[in-house]
Amino acid sequence: MKFYKDHYDVIVIGGALAGLSSALMLADKGLDVLVLERHNLPGGIATSFVRGGMEIEAALHEMMSIGPKENRLKVGKFLDDMGVDIDWLPVPEAYHASLPGLEVTLHPGLERFSREIDEKVPGTYDKVLRLLKLCDEVFNSVNELSIHPMSKAQMLLKHEAFVKTAGYSTKEVIDTFDLPQQAVDLLSPYWIYVGSSFSDLPFTIFSVLMADYVGYGSFIPRKFSHEMSLKMAERAEEMGVQIEYRQHVDKILVRKNRVYGVRTARGDEIYADYVISSAYPNAVYSHMIEPASAVPEEATKMVNARRLGLTAFSVILILDREAEELNIHDYSIFRGDTMDTDVLYDNLAGLGPYRYLTCICHNYGNPDATPPGTCSFSVTVLPRVDGWKEVTADEYDAVKHKVARQVIDDMSAYFGVNLLDHVLEAVIETPMTVAHYTGAWNGCIYGYSHTMEDHIIARLQTAEHEHFIDGLEFAGAHAISGDGMGPQVTNGRKAAKNILDDLAEKEAGKK
Repeated sequence: MKFYKDHYDVIVIGGALAGLSSALMLADKGLDVLVLERHNLPGGIATSFVRGGMEIEAALHEMMSIGPKENRLKVGKFLDDMGVDIDWLPVPEAYHASLPGLEVTLHPGLERFSREIDEKVPGTYDKVLRLLKLCDEVFNSVNELSIHPMSKAQMLLKHEAFVKTAGYSTKEVIDTFDLPQQAVDLLSPYWIYVGSSFSDLPFTIFSVLMADYVGYGSFIPRKFSHEMSLKMAERAEEMGVQIEYRQHVDKILVRKNRVYGVRTARGDEIYADYVISSAYPNAVYSHMIEPASAVPEEATKMVNARRLGLTAFSVILILDREAEELNIHDYSIFRGDTMDTDVLYDNLAGLGPYRYLTCICHNYGNPDATPPGTCSFSVTVLPRVDGWKEVTADEYDAVKHKVARQVIDDMSAYFGVNLLDHVLEAVIETPMTVAHYTGAWNGCIYGYSHTMEDHIIARLQTAEHEHFIDGLEFAGAHAISGDGMGPQVTNGRKAAKNILDDLAEKEAGKK
């Protein structure tokens, strides 16, 4: 019996959340799909690992666009519709902000969030709530327009807030509300999740982020992020998808400007009408297309013009006390010595000391995350790739431990407890870790930066012109919707929809 079929409708390169979302959607429509994953498990960075007999979350801080069971948002509803049964737990807060002169825990709900800012910065309730309601309007418009495109005239009539703010940066829009700086600071911590400073971040992106996380709250899977990928893979196989692990795709085969299959590193040639790539366009267009002459000059120009987003550096600690005994009282802590996002963005270009940290204690979202009497605490920096790609093999170990010590010492001083005295297990994840295990270009987890020159609205307008090779789609953090695990699901669905639309057009042409 042959290992592979003679032909598939679609080959998906990569079994992370985007690729699995594509596979689920295509299989649901009856297509014959093959997923090829280089790792021995699905999920990419949506995974977990075991140290000292304990399962540890590798990456996920929280998942957006899920919503409670009775009011699912788009990602949660898609997974439910596909029959992917995940045990979601609500995150108890939006975040705790530890900023100059500010210590406050903020909770989801537009009115509650605004009230809590007002308690810290009196007289700001109405303005903050008005800003958040504007974000919610834009968020709802983005969701509707992604499904039902319309003319500019129609958009102006039905989506006025979206149209009027679309050409402005986050800073430009927030400045019109004339808020005190401390209130602006308390509205700013999530900036790191999109990785562009407010002066360069489109307000549309900020709106989606704030409305989703603050308006509806976030969730985590009870059994860590690997529960998502494992259950998605399991459901995909139940629907007839063939998933093969330890299969590294070396080449995407092209003839007459159309894909016709792939070749794996072990030499298997597998044929299909369409290919969806989770590999970054940088990798695909630089060395994966065969023949190389099939890569249009415009494709090379496109990837060279785009700015890579952020990568990740994390220290994950399993500690020998429960969180409260170590003065850890919040699920999520954003800590910085300034909230000037231009300054912080520049700081992320180097190797530290880093001035902005994201900390998570999973036990406050999932009390069973670790055994009784212990807790899980992670400190994460999301640096730019600039500095880390210059680290040599000889320097790597020293740099890794130096940065890890800096962030641990910073948080130890904050809690008034030497965390190193309480470590049962410690894991350091670097951009090189991400690149090694997932193949992400330069270890970049956030795709291409959302900037005023290149963001979701511009990308949607140019998407057709960037379809350089027929039958080739992209799904991952680098695709249209951008970074984060929620957007990866959306990107996977978009790639699948492009294929389904193409098939529908061809079918209509036959009639």
